[in-house]
Amino acid sequence: MDSRHYDMSEEQKAIKAKYPVVIKKHEYLDHTADVQLHAWGDTLEESFEQVVMAMFGYISDIEVVEPLDTVEVEAEGEDMMSLLYQFMDAWLYKFCAEIFFIPREVKVVSLDRVNFKIRSIGWGEEFNLEKHPQGTEVKAITYSAMQIHEEENKNDVFVIIDI
Repeated sequence: MDSRHYDMSEEQKAIKAKYPVVIKKHEYLDHTADVQLHAWGDTLEESFEQVVMAMFGYISDIEVVEPLDTVEVEAEGEDMMSLLYQFMDAWLYKFCAEIFFIPREVKVVSLDRVNFKIRSIGWGEEFNLEKHPQGTEVKAITYSAMQIHEEENKNDVFVIIDI
């Protein structure tokens, strides 16, 4: 994780060495009592992928997650902001309430900007405290100060998560 350091076990070091480095196009911005995620990419799809990975990077060190299983997540909204909210909430639900799945990578397969639907795939595994360092619990996604900036070759999203 960007802001925290963990003592790594030999198993964790081996996992990091086994897989390519996770590309991180995101950062954590200070916010009163919460944290603001800022993610960017060449496309809006990549920005959505990166903001989900920023959230999981706050929960644990995603570099020690092995891509052993695949999970599909779909979401829909009424506009782009609600779509982003629902998308992140659906991924958080997979982690917190459903199968405790933590991805090493998320890929947006389709993003329908007219009907506000998104489909994605994540590669990862079940979260295990013996293997994955525990970061900060993410309680919820918020609409507070949510922003989506879509430009040619530069797309940014900002999301505040409740921790």
